Amino acid sequence: MINLLKFFMLFFLIAPLGLRAQKIDQNKLLNDIEYLSSDELGGRKPLSEGSIKARKFIQERYWELKLRTQYPDFTQYFDFHNQREGRLYEKAANIVGFIGGKETEKLIVVMAHYDHIGTNGEMIFNGADDNASGTGGVLALAEYFSNNRPNHSMLFVALDAEEMGHQGAKKLVDDFPFPIGQTVLNINMDMISRNVDGEIYAVGTYHYPQLKPTAERVAAGRFPKLVFGHDVPDQPGDWTYASDHSQFHKNGIPFLYFGVEDHEDYHKETDTFERIQPLFYVGAVELILDIILAFDQELVKD
Repeated sequence: MINLLKFFMLFFLIAPLGLRAQKIDQNKLLNDIEYLSSDELGGRKPLSEGSIKARKFIQERYWELKLRTQYPDFTQYFDFHNQREGRLYEKAANIVGFIGGKETEKLIVVMAHYDHIGTNGEMIFNGADDNASGTGGVLALAEYFSNNRPNHSMLFVALDAEEMGHQGAKKLVDDFPFPIGQTVLNINMDMISRNVDGEIYAVGTYHYPQLKPTAERVAAGRFPKLVFGHDVPDQPGDWTYASDHSQFHKNGIPFLYFGVEDHEDYHKETDTFERIQPLFYVGAVELILDIILAFDQELVKD
């Protein structure tokens, strides 16, 4: 659990900035990423003991929040064949929670993948930024909206097997619990806890330019700094199909993918909790929450 030193480090970083009143539980957010990226979970490779522990952790949180679901115990099971390993994975699992909207049955899907690449001998690939950070963000946003009912219905999804070809997202879209056309916005978080330049990207506005003015307005003057790009076809560094949001984009559903550029610890055993930037991470989740809140207000009027 987060210790007093970490708490005071975060406090003294945030306090001088005079940040707006926080909407999320910062300690819980940091505790969650610390646990999800701990050695106990062994890198969260699909079907591993650590992956099962991560599933249970997310399920238990959804029960605590009294979320609803369209699946037994919040779990959408699926099988897939990993060509690289020549292995059939049976009963991989997406964890799916639901909150009904006040004004509309149209959906905003908030998601992140909870899997990582596991171990290699004695090395553990903890995947703190990739993607315990996004998973912690999903849990924090689910808690906020469980206490502040949104206008839109919302799905909160922790996806499995992103690292093996977006398998969880493919299953979610192929066996979606509602008509897929009810989805008006997909929010994907993948690596949101650190960046040396204090920047986080919102990817997708090249394809869906109607999303940019709202995100730009909400992000003005905020930390981390929101930047746009990495979504122009046939250009270097196009992330349009780089993570799970790609499956929604293939169905013509507007998306915003929040993430940072690759750092020196990407897909290495050094992607650990100690290397995240707490101030950046808390600020990123707060920023994403405020952007979702703005769209929840604006899209319901369309």
